[in-house]
Amino acid sequence: MTLFYIILSTVFVSLVSFVGVFFLFKKKENYSQFLKTIISLAAGSLLAVTFLDLLPEALESGDVDSILITTLVSFLFFFVLERFVHWHHCHCDNHGHSIKDDKKHIAIMSLIGDGIHNMLDGFLIAATFMIDPVVGLVTTLAIVLHEIPQEIADFGVLLYGGFSRRKALFVNFLFALTAVFGGIVFYYFGKSFENLIPYFAAFAAGNFLYLAAADLIPELHHEQNKKNIIKHTVWLLFGVVIIVLFQLLIAE
Repeated sequence: MTLFYIILSTVFVSLVSFVGVFFLFKKKENYSQFLKTIISLAAGSLLAVTFLDLLPEALESGDVDSILITTLVSFLFFFVLERFVHWHHCHCDNHGHSIKDDKKHIAIMSLIGDGIHNMLDGFLIAATFMIDPVVGLVTTLAIVLHEIPQEIADFGVLLYGGFSRRKALFVNFLFALTAVFGGIVFYYFGKSFENLIPYFAAFAAGNFLYLAAADLIPELHHEQNKKNIIKHTVWLLFGVVIIVLFQLLIAE
């Protein structure tokens, strides 16, 4: 029965990825500015999740030096991965200059980090249900609240990476299902690798930090209109604030 609760709860959490449906039918007028707004929100949310959720969670259970080294290695890994994937898919002329603005490598990296993050949620849900069903239910509800802004951020990164809105919605849900995988794996094998969980969290933190700092925020620097600069800054800060508010709500 415990496994049934774990699967049901992780599927429910995965369905939160469909929050992007609210943006699915938005009119294409001013779509560029709409996308910049989502990018700003995503950058703020990813930074807040990194420093207020993943790193504290990792540092709580793991060795400080090892956790920080893992985060650094993850950051560098995704830098190298982005260079490789971008080079592999680069539409360049004979001088190596890009002739097509292809950002799908950013979407790929986002999906990797998101998959790890969702799998950690599955671990957590399974672990709490194995302790007590009531604790598991409370944990599931807390994760759902926490995932709402995160899934909006993930959806925005996929749009920025060149996915259509429908494809972004489908792929985001597909990778959200790693929570189900994580829950089942932890139910059967959790005791074998629970000491590695802080390092999974640190690796995901490095991914989110790289995406926000190296890909999303630099894109916002291209804006020249002062009004839009202020708007994007406000949305980035709002991305941080909304994660903080959800953290406080969960803590209570």
